[in-house]
Amino acid sequence: MASVSDSLLLAHRRLMLLSYRFFVSEMFFQVHKTKFVFGQHHEQIIKALEKVIRGDTRKLIINIAPRYGKTEIAVKQFISYGLAINPRSKFLHLSYSASLAADNSLSVKNNIMNEYYQYLFNVRFGPKSTQSWWQTSEGGGVYATSTLGQVTGFGAGLTESEEDLLDEYTISYNPDRFSGAIIIDDPIKPEDALSDNARESVNRRFETTIRNRVNSRKTPIVIIMQRLHEHDLCGYLQEIEPDEWEVVSIPAIRTDEFGNEQALWPFKHTIEELHAIEHANEFVFQTQYMQNPTPMEGLMYRPFRTYDELPVRKKAVRFNYTDSADTGSDWLCSICCDVHPYGYYVTDVLYSKKPVEYTEQAMAQMLSKQETERCYVESNNGGRIFMRNVERICREYENRKTQFIPFAQTKNKAVRIFTRANEVNNMIYMPADWERRWPEFAHDVKSYRKEGKNAHDDAPDALTGVIEKCENLLNSVSDEQLNNDFL
Repeated sequence: MASVSDSLLLAHRRLMLLSYRFFVSEMFFQVHKTKFVFGQHHEQIIKALEKVIRGDTRKLIINIAPRYGKTEIAVKQFISYGLAINPRSKFLHLSYSASLAADNSLSVKNNIMNEYYQYLFNVRFGPKSTQSWWQTSEGGGVYATSTLGQVTGFGAGLTESEEDLLDEYTISYNPDRFSGAIIIDDPIKPEDALSDNARESVNRRFETTIRNRVNSRKTPIVIIMQRLHEHDLCGYLQEIEPDEWEVVSIPAIRTDEFGNEQALWPFKHTIEELHAIEHANEFVFQTQYMQNPTPMEGLMYRPFRTYDELPVRKKAVRFNYTDSADTGSDWLCSICCDVHPYGYYVTDVLYSKKPVEYTEQAMAQMLSKQETERCYVESNNGGRIFMRNVERICREYENRKTQFIPFAQTKNKAVRIFTRANEVNNMIYMPADWERRWPEFAHDVKSYRKEGKNAHDDAPDALTGVIEKCENLLNSVSDEQLNNDFL
């Protein structure tokens, strides 16, 4: 390395300091002697962390599945990079385990001691140097411990007066004067996340102690974790400070513009492997892999029965139940299903907050495609006008089969949903891929709770309506008709 010209050294150092992605790529190769396999999610994380370095983001949450490179990018390499651009940077690193935090701290030390790093950057160790607490000769460094560990007496970042002492060399590569951060990586163990006491201990610790460990109001806080519960630290902070945190939420399965599923990082998991994880434990998959925490306790519905192929359709009535949006906050929910004496098989769903210019056309197309025979439309408020417009469009599509039946709903919605929940679970069958086919609908059904405030009740309300109307429909059919291939 000594033969490298000074100009080349300066150019390489400049590129390393100005591009965090290049820094990660080069340092990972130098330390591990293999290339880092970048995925699209790593690019997202890097861009988010670069905004932290520039001072554009002060509070950052990154949610991503375990073993997807989050700790390497957002902890080990990030601290190494922060000290490269400012050797006075002070970091407080926390994790659910003191030994895990110490291991990450040791990895940062190994990065800094690497010959390549030492050749490029003027970062040397000071007299205080243990695995979990060490300093640079410039006064920067890392203190690493558990989320519930002792942090009093330690701070992250520099005070404004300390920032004024930065030399010209540091400021030239660090014009925004980044000087460290609080970095929290997995603040709670997955097996503890279902414990109210364990979660509240972490959340309370953050409020009473951790958030006060910044040496300046400019010092950023970065939280990296897989979602574990709706009220984990990320959920808690987004609830009390919804506009203060930038959130980068990265699910393990994405859907492209054509509706095709794509694995986030095939290097780690293929689509088939991800679906195997989902099949083994849907709660773990939704929370830790899809970053979509759903409550396990107090839910209105159990997992639904599903089907891969519809029963013979000649034995079914092709039915639709529609709850039109009454107010601006409501969703239109229109459910098509095949009605059999032994179950109601959902075949299509329109669940939308779009204006009626869209929903009228979309619903008419759905009814025509499904060859719907009976369509019940709640006629409260503007429901009757909406129904007439949909009927007119259906006739324009030459659909003369669908019979539109308006009705008024006068019973209490919450009571109806609660009292018919078991029948919804017992009688309704969903397509095997219903959660991916209608994600908003699935979310609002699966997260609906028996008690407390629910953000949306339109989907459960419509499912309840399906039960009510199908029950009336079956009661109107004679036993002879039921035995004769059902209508």
